[in-house]
Amino acid sequence: MPSTEAKLLSDFLVAPASLGDFMTLRQFTDVFPKGHRSNPAVKALYRELYTLRERDIEAVRQDIALEVRRSKQLRRHYARERRQVDEANVAGLDPVALQTEEELSGAHGRKPHTLQTVHASIEEACEALEAQIADMELGNRTALLEVEDTISALSDLRKGNFPQTASGEDIGEEVLATLKRLDAVCAEPAG
Repeated sequence: MPSTEAKLLSDFLVAPASLGDFMTLRQFTDVFPKGHRSNPAVKALYRELYTLRERDIEAVRQDIALEVRRSKQLRRHYARERRQVDEANVAGLDPVALQTEEELSGAHGRKPHTLQTVHASIEEACEALEAQIADMELGNRTALLEVEDTISALSDLRKGNFPQTASGEDIGEEVLATLKRLDAVCAEPAG
């Protein structure tokens, strides 16, 4: 059963999102001038738009699944931090006062796992680990691309291939022009 978050996001972002749900081929054809409606390219364009739309919908579904996994991870993180705060000693209160407060407020801790509940917890932990691994792999790919770009730029620099500057001039010409301007400023008498 999908979570409330997944259902809410799917209902809002996905349904009804298919091109066929809100525009038929006939309606699409009617948008074109009468002389072009029988052109086979119109039908091909509709199919292409339909395919692109389906890809976008699938990407949104995958993003929703990723977001649901992240939210589970955030909830666990929040619960862990909350437990740490609850278990920490509050400055100025002795442990007996804290225990009395817990007993009066009904915060006696959590029930131990049973065979029925441990499976769901293990599944949730696996999903969280998979999400972390996916995030780490994405970070690694990004870092690798940055390293490759840097190596390429350093290789170009070593070979003397300088990139074009913002003004479109060769970097050597731009450096010479800047040095000439500096020389002119230095040669002017102070006024």
